[in-house]
Amino acid sequence: MDEKPRQLVAETRRRLSARPGCTERYDYEYRRQGTANIFLFCEPLKGRRRAQVTGRRTRQDWAEEIRRLVDEDYPEAERITLVLDNLNVHSPASLYETFAPAEARRLVEKLEIVPTPKHGSWLNMAEIELSAMEKQCLREHTPDEPALRHQVEAWERGRNQRRMVINWQFTPADARIKLHRLYPQIKA
Repeated sequence: MDEKPRQLVAETRRRLSARPGCTERYDYEYRRQGTANIFLFCEPLKGRRRAQVTGRRTRQDWAEEIRRLVDEDYPEAERITLVLDNLNVHSPASLYETFAPAEARRLVEKLEIVPTPKHGSWLNMAEIELSAMEKQCLREHTPDEPALRHQVEAWERGRNQRRMVINWQFTPADARIKLHRLYPQIKA
């Protein structure tokens, strides 16, 4: 799981369409329309992801997304392994601030939270998906939250239909070399 803030930007002038012998022309001026947030959950080996556009990224927003993960995405799961970075909102405390204690405890007991190491967010495969989303559908300015939601939903639907998996090639042996300071020494 990861999230990405997104600046909402509107064009201030109409683009001039390309004509034979001329490229498309547009002005560099734009109008800032605020920000939005994209929460992304991915199941890398099954080629499944869920993206949600929200107006902000608060503890309550994150807690609501976790509730959706547990109750809607994986209602039959006994345990959900959730890999995420060390952002301050990514903690069971957010669930307890948002929900009644019994509900928060129910959600926490379904989760196995695995934080990525500090400076190791590249180990979070959701970062790979966010990068793909950025390159494939978020290159242009997005004027408002509904337009962003439309772009993200179309991208998510296409990736899920094609079952785009992540071919993770970082092995435990590679990890022992790259992250040698974090692994205990193994004596033969």
